[in-house]
Amino acid sequence: MIIRELGHVVLYVTDLEIVAGFYRDVLGFAEIDRQNGFAVFSSGRTHHEMLLIEVGGAPRRRGMEPGLYHIGFKVADSTEELREVYRELVAANVHIVGTADHTVTHSIYVLDPDGNELELYADVSDVWKKNPQAILAPPKPLDLT
Repeated sequence: MIIRELGHVVLYVTDLEIVAGFYRDVLGFAEIDRQNGFAVFSSGRTHHEMLLIEVGGAPRRRGMEPGLYHIGFKVADSTEELREVYRELVAANVHIVGTADHTVTHSIYVLDPDGNELELYADVSDVWKKNPQAILAPPKPLDLT
């Protein structure tokens, strides 16, 4: 077997209205359908990339523990476009955890309303195509202000 692509992500959420609003209104995902405690989203690349299922409860605790660390979403094709995304996130009062220059990507790390960490990034180099080890370069500071 060969994995051909990452198809979709499913998250259990505390409050569907709040979390779905974040993915739709802040991140710009198109909401395809919502019913009976779930919402389906797509960027148009495939039938759906994200499914949210409301289960209630408390938002996720932050910390290093087994489980999902973060989900990465490509949101820009350049550092300047990513800088604009950063300004939009600040204006929307999104909890920004940090930024990083990963050599092949420039990234912004944010928390969704349930505390799930998301990496919003721009591909800034294709050096990894010739040197796959390039993705292991130590992160450097990235100022998007």
